[in-house]
Amino acid sequence: MIDSRELASRRCAGCSRQTPRLTLPQIREYLPAVPLWHLTADGLKIARSWKVRDFAAALEFFERIRELADAEDHHPDLHLVGYRHVTLEFWTHAAGGLTEYDFILAAKVDALPPPATAK
Repeated sequence: MIDSRELASRRCAGCSRQTPRLTLPQIREYLPAVPLWHLTADGLKIARSWKVRDFAAALEFFERIRELADAEDHHPDLHLVGYRHVTLEFWTHAAGGLTEYDFILAAKVDALPPPATAK
């Protein structure tokens, strides 16, 4: 069984078209390590959503995600809808689907302090 803390301790090692995509059985092995994330309907991405306090909290959270993504050289798709509904989607663009790197970054996001939420 894959452990989220062990996963978060790993680093992304640069992606290319040769980076192997995970199979559906492999994806199912990784998902329990990041239980707040779900597989998107197309099966190519993992996503997680938050409802944050306000627009500023959303942008502050995006900035923390940017710093993490830049440090790992692996970047998510960021979505902000209705000024406080934040969704992150990870997938490996070069591989055209999910790789271990997406789960590494999801575990690292889960280890960050959560965004400010409404009181």
